[in-house]
Amino acid sequence: MVHRVAVIGAGPSGLSSVKACLDEGMLPTCFESSDDVGGLWKFKEVSEPNRASIYRSLTINISKEMMCYSDFPIPADYPNYMHHSKILTYFRMYAEHFKLLQHIHFQTSVKNIKQRPDFSLSGQWEVVTESKDGQQESHVFDAVICCSGHYTHPNLPLKDFPGIETFEGKYFHSWDYKGPEDMSGKRVVVIGIGNSGGDIAVESSRLAEQVYMSTRSGAWIVRQVSDNGLPLDMKYSTRFVHILFQLLPIKVLNWIGENKLNAMYDHSMYALKPKHRLVLQIPVINDDLPFKILSGSVILKPNVKEIRGSTVVFDDGSTEEKVDTIVFATGYNYDFPYMPSNAVYKSGHRVGLYKHIFPPNLEHPTLAVVGFIHALGAIMPQAEMQARWVASVFKEHKKLPSNRAMMKAVDKDTKDMENNYILSRLTPLQVDFVSYMDDIAGEVGVRPSLLWLFFTDYPLFQRVLWGPVTAYQYRLKGPGKWEGARRAIFTQFDRMFQPLKTRKLEAEEASVFGLLIKLSLAVMAGGAAVYYVHVRNPTTIPTLLSNLRPQTVWTCCIDQTM
Repeated sequence: MVHRVAVIGAGPSGLSSVKACLDEGMLPTCFESSDDVGGLWKFKEVSEPNRASIYRSLTINISKEMMCYSDFPIPADYPNYMHHSKILTYFRMYAEHFKLLQHIHFQTSVKNIKQRPDFSLSGQWEVVTESKDGQQESHVFDAVICCSGHYTHPNLPLKDFPGIETFEGKYFHSWDYKGPEDMSGKRVVVIGIGNSGGDIAVESSRLAEQVYMSTRSGAWIVRQVSDNGLPLDMKYSTRFVHILFQLLPIKVLNWIGENKLNAMYDHSMYALKPKHRLVLQIPVINDDLPFKILSGSVILKPNVKEIRGSTVVFDDGSTEEKVDTIVFATGYNYDFPYMPSNAVYKSGHRVGLYKHIFPPNLEHPTLAVVGFIHALGAIMPQAEMQARWVASVFKEHKKLPSNRAMMKAVDKDTKDMENNYILSRLTPLQVDFVSYMDDIAGEVGVRPSLLWLFFTDYPLFQRVLWGPVTAYQYRLKGPGKWEGARRAIFTQFDRMFQPLKTRKLEAEEASVFGLLIKLSLAVMAGGAAVYYVHVRNPTTIPTLLSNLRPQTVWTCCIDQTM
């Protein structure tokens, strides 16, 4: 039975893994190469090799209620979309509250892991670590959880851009971007239209002479601020919407979603319209990019064909001269350099993991990857759910299928994803947030039952069905049940509204006069519509009224003429 567990990384996934192990009575030891928790949310002025990197102004595009851990709500006074400094503070609070810091070895990196010679019997691993002084040490653990993230190895495809060696300005990957100060008065080309590319284009356009954004395929752009000013995910990431997605044909979903996005800004008119339909790929979240395009601060261009000195040539034959800076927002390579090759099962473009967690080809299920997931939703609740399942498997409360069955399931997942989404080497996997959360929650035994709630707690049923799918729903029952989960669900919108209550307003009272005005406007609008129809086609209304007369009258008239 597993007792000692090595956790690699103290980011959001690592913290939830340490806590999950403690909750199951195991002894975790976490190795973190930096001097703090938080992973990529720890901002540094200079990017460090083999570590995720963020820019100075970064604000998360997931609202706080949707990104928080299931048993530790983010403080009510925190903004809904938080700056990276607030997010890091939250992770520190989480680590301190659950006493996780004493299990973390900071400034200690993992060099490699390998199976012990007696792995077939013990399932144990040898983990080699290196301190900040360069001193290496070997440890033996019953199990290992990899939480090193997947934004650590920038993809810089220079070979795809002929002439880059002749470029006279400065070029770098978005991983190295910290702020727009060096772009003041310059002409900038941003290659790539993902979330980072959009943010960098918008921010640099405030200081640059001109920003050009090059995209191979375009993108659907969604806003963080949704209807009535609600956070987008609080409005639409609900079980009811999820049920509609399961029932309606994919063509209908695309039609509804694309029409709604185009009603805000026509993607064709803005040169944003992608080659793919909406639900085939996660959209870009950016409230400011459309306005920057409309104001001319950012100009959309097709893919870069070649570079000639300071001139950039695009696929359509157009050129932009005197370019000073090129930013490659071209994604990341996914890699686990410390993992032995015999522990890696390849399936399509991706590292094949059973339910995106367990290598399916190991003799013992004592190695897991947590946080290696991609969905339109926050990584924190997904990683936490994965960690809870991993801990229960390590503790032998839950059992995995056979290796053969897991490999078959992995290959099926790969084919399903290839059929349902647009995948590539850089985006090798994608899942539906609610479906995946429910799937793993079912493995743990904590998936909420709508039918049970309907009969036993109807007020809670309403909030679980119609409200946002927050992580609290997975603490209502089963292993790890949290007594505060129900209250957290009932008060989640209170915490959303709290940071907006910065100015006291007088409550509006419903008045008879106001109701009369609305009624009068409705009557006037109806009358205007009737008049318009009558003027355009005088016979329409009489014909309609005659069709509404009782049939008995006509029958009577007919009888009298016979």
